[in-house]
Amino acid sequence: MARIQSIRGMNDILPEDSPLWQYLESTVATLLARYGYREIRFPILEQTELFKRSIGEVTDIVEKEMYTFEDRNGDSLTLRPEGTASCVRACDQNGLLHNQVQRLWYAGPMFRHERPQKGRLRQFHQIGVETFGLNGPDIDAELILLSARLWQQLGISDALTLELNSIGNSESRGRYRQALVDYLSQYKDQLDADSQRRLDTNPMRILDSKVPETQALLSDAPLLSDYLDDASKAHFDGLCARLDAAGLSYTLNPKLVRGLDYYGLTVFEWTTTALGAQGTVCAGGRYDGLVQQLGGKATPAVGFAMGLERLCLLLETLEALPESKPLADVYIIANGEACEIRALSLAESLRDALPAVKVVLNCGGGSFKSQFKKADKSGAAVAVVLGEDELANEQVTVKVLRGEPNQQQLAISDLAEHIKTTLL
Repeated sequence: MARIQSIRGMNDILPEDSPLWQYLESTVATLLARYGYREIRFPILEQTELFKRSIGEVTDIVEKEMYTFEDRNGDSLTLRPEGTASCVRACDQNGLLHNQVQRLWYAGPMFRHERPQKGRLRQFHQIGVETFGLNGPDIDAELILLSARLWQQLGISDALTLELNSIGNSESRGRYRQALVDYLSQYKDQLDADSQRRLDTNPMRILDSKVPETQALLSDAPLLSDYLDDASKAHFDGLCARLDAAGLSYTLNPKLVRGLDYYGLTVFEWTTTALGAQGTVCAGGRYDGLVQQLGGKATPAVGFAMGLERLCLLLETLEALPESKPLADVYIIANGEACEIRALSLAESLRDALPAVKVVLNCGGGSFKSQFKKADKSGAAVAVVLGEDELANEQVTVKVLRGEPNQQQLAISDLAEHIKTTLL
């Protein structure tokens, strides 16, 4: 019978990989708590209409990439392709937005049916950060500085560049969109197929094209910055002034747009050249109109999301991995059923007395030699041996496995204090 394989582009995270994920997740969670952000969790499945109305029906995500199906009641459901729309839905539905400021974050899997490649999967994981109820450039700056502090803590700041732009309000974008269409229509037959399609549906996405010939045509295209209204300019100037005052360097990228229709005003990306084509590590911006677009009251909002697979890949590429930790601090070895029974209660008593110490009990029997091999492989600092002689005398043998070799016998009653003294 053939083995059942995982779905293409939906990868397992194996035990040897999970410590890096835990390190990233705990580092981010600790940092966000320091800034006053709280975690929110929402379902993986949502009504399809949520994403059509928020992301935009003529975006690649909605047209090509969403995992959408009808359930047994005939309702159209979609595995979430991103987290912002779900976060807005959850906050509005549960009354978190009315006359309130919210600083929130979430983590979990997202789903897009793309061609799987390194750093881009069909099930991928994101950490998202969203704020609601604040309309000034100060919160935009805080979010960007928060992300910059994360790169510092992870030791990858030198490999990342902040790209910044303002795409203005809807009126500004409407004027610019028409100017861009008028310009590109002259060269429609020279555009790549995707850009030709986008010219009629979502022309600003052409600015983000990765096709060199299309980018060459854009070199003389109108600039969005020339079409911004005064309020949009003032907001962006205020953001830049705050980043300058904080000493954070950035690159102004007039072609930077986001792939989701709900963005306006500030947009930003943290990019790297260390990962080849998968260069965007973190991206976000303002989406002041999204809450109202989804049926709520007009609410200013700004946020960002980062891909964990891509961050893991970057840490590995830059050799900025955290120091690996052993599976065990103490490994308990026992030989014979009576000793194994006593060792089980001994392990539990050590865990009670020493919560910070990782205690692994050998299970499955085996000779002393094979058990010592397992103890060494676990990375434990010491092995605690309980044989028939030790059991008869209510003693254990403690053998140091790392550093200067040492072995001694102790009363079982003294073991916890000895481990506390030597390991902690």
